[in-house]
Amino acid sequence: MKKRQSCFLIALAILLASCHSEVKEKPEVYSEDWTSLAKHNEEPAWFQDAKFGIYFHWGVYSVPAFGDEWYPRHMHFKNRKEYQHHLETYGPLSDFGYHDFVPLFKAKQFNAHEWAALFKQAGARFAGPVAEHHDGFSMWDSDLTPWNVGDKGPQKDIMKELKTALTAQELKFITTFHHARNLQRYADVPHEENYGNSHYPRFEGTAPAEDDHELNYLYGNIPEEQWLEEIWFGKLKEVIDNYQPDIIWFDSWLDQIPEQYRQKFCAYYLNEAQKLDKEVVIVRKQDDLPLEVSVDDLEKSRKNKLGEKVWMTDETISKGSWCYTENLQIKPAVDMIHVLIDIVSKNGVLLLNISPKADGTIPADQQEVLRTMGAWLDKYGEAIYETRPWHTYGEGPTIEPEGDFKNHREFLKIKYSADDLRYTTKGNTVYAMVLGVPDSEQPLLMKAFASQGADVNIKKVTVLGSKETVQWQLKEDGLFIEQGYPVMDTMAQVFKIEI
Repeated sequence: MKKRQSCFLIALAILLASCHSEVKEKPEVYSEDWTSLAKHNEEPAWFQDAKFGIYFHWGVYSVPAFGDEWYPRHMHFKNRKEYQHHLETYGPLSDFGYHDFVPLFKAKQFNAHEWAALFKQAGARFAGPVAEHHDGFSMWDSDLTPWNVGDKGPQKDIMKELKTALTAQELKFITTFHHARNLQRYADVPHEENYGNSHYPRFEGTAPAEDDHELNYLYGNIPEEQWLEEIWFGKLKEVIDNYQPDIIWFDSWLDQIPEQYRQKFCAYYLNEAQKLDKEVVIVRKQDDLPLEVSVDDLEKSRKNKLGEKVWMTDETISKGSWCYTENLQIKPAVDMIHVLIDIVSKNGVLLLNISPKADGTIPADQQEVLRTMGAWLDKYGEAIYETRPWHTYGEGPTIEPEGDFKNHREFLKIKYSADDLRYTTKGNTVYAMVLGVPDSEQPLLMKAFASQGADVNIKKVTVLGSKETVQWQLKEDGLFIEQGYPVMDTMAQVFKIEI
């Protein structure tokens, strides 16, 4: 009886994880209120299946290649290293403002088809650009602002080229928006020093403080009501209408956008997707949208337990800036594979950021990491794609800290070992992934199969990539893989347990 009860609980957990998002009934038209919008299936099966996507911080801020993608803001503060660098390299801010970088962002080496092929080779299931960062420069050919790639800089529609190339590789399309912070919210606030909810400080004698019709569209000097309708919502609408993204992702500061506009966006996006018979995904940070409508995103961090709902982490391939900078340090591929496995085991999806150069090339060290990840996924991807969480995410000594972005530096220190196991499941199969090189001269114990937690009828155990027989025993302490099993991978070995 105990065995039957355990099997039932495991099956029920898997069923609930797989079917949670399938019970909502779509309305004919979504209204601009949370009750109506909550009928949207916020975590469609294709998104749960995808597990891994790629995006990129690439824009005008890539030209100075100094500090990080916040250079447009930090260059204005005298106590920042970016200010001194700017003064020494480009001259006073009164002579060379951020807008003067735009003609230097030419992207002459950009090749959308080469990028898309690389992302496909890396094993990504969706990809796309930072559509607009806090800096106010649009990475698509926009009719709403003169500060866009069609009219300035590259003078071509980067987003259109990417969408076409990614679609040809059968990848879903994501666009990310950070522009909620672009509005100048301190025009009538004297003696402000921090400008915390606006990207550009309004210091006299600098371009963000000028009253210039064209510059106003870059630096956010537009009346708030006009900006909300024509710029914040208008840019989202333009991208939805012209590029039909499958995922729209929001950075922080979305809480600075009035609720009625957040509802207006959600309704417009979902209604347009419904016209195209598409299931789309909205991703948010913090608590800026209800989870009945959106997917939660944790920046540079992960859950330390199994998530009841699908969640996402945006993580960067580098140890520092999100955009390209000189001497940017890149994480080893093995660390990125372990991060992906850990995220997936806990019902998550990885959105990995890369950092192209201003000329449109992706540095060789970043390409190597992506190709190494892709090679691993090509061999062992059945343990990742289309899987669902098991009754537990895993076991082992390495536990992630509580919290998310506030502890991102602690997450950077985490190193997994062969003592850490992570589980996924698909159909009648459980996959056990060892985050390191196991010692095959010693038995391997998988405690999650202990009779008190998961007493199951195991039919067969194999190592992915090997045809050798694996000897095993199911005991009260768990599943023992007996010594002498093949070791097929130095980054993460995968055992396939058929039930």
